[in-house]
Amino acid sequence: MNDPGGREKLLALGVRNVPVVAKGENYVFGQNLEDVAEFVGLQGTGHKPLPPDQLLRKWINVLRALQRYVRQMPAGRMNERVIENRDRSIRLLAHHAFRIGEAFLESAIDGVEYAVQHANVPPKDGTFLTGDEIAGYGEVVIGRLQKWWGGLEDKSLSRKMKTYYGMQPMHAVFERSTWHSAQHARQLIHVLERFGIEPDGRLTPQDLAGLPLPERLFE
Repeated sequence: MNDPGGREKLLALGVRNVPVVAKGENYVFGQNLEDVAEFVGLQGTGHKPLPPDQLLRKWINVLRALQRYVRQMPAGRMNERVIENRDRSIRLLAHHAFRIGEAFLESAIDGVEYAVQHANVPPKDGTFLTGDEIAGYGEVVIGRLQKWWGGLEDKSLSRKMKTYYGMQPMHAVFERSTWHSAQHARQLIHVLERFGIEPDGRLTPQDLAGLPLPERLFE
């Protein structure tokens, strides 16, 4: 995103999505860190994913926090950029943080391939313009997650899902979706702080424990 020659390097590989780790003409998508570890010659990452039931609790807790944070955003600033060097508004980021859950469910329930931009589908024009509307969308996503989990027979999430970075265990995609939403929650906390607003119910280190989050807020 920030490297002037980065796009050209990606296109030379025939890749249009990040993160990617490349060595010469060979590359691997960075969505599965175990794949990355194998690609660079390591014996795994050493990370042990949390059980699915714990991930579910953490994800719903994160989504509830996101609802609170987006409701705190000043209405007149929803279309401002989250950070200066990326063209993504607060409104679109907040919507995306919930869309991650909807995208997972579309793949897990309906068998839709988790494609490159699957979690990045923006809201239709003229929709989800306010914090309350986006929080309401989040309520729908939370309800769908809970209903899906309640009716799930195999809660080990061991079956494979078709994604743009290969067939992946559902457990791995579920974990990635959980920390993906959590990372955006951390970013919205940062935005509120920049506006001089104390976040309503900060996520704690315990809330995020066990999730393989990036060290920095904006990677």
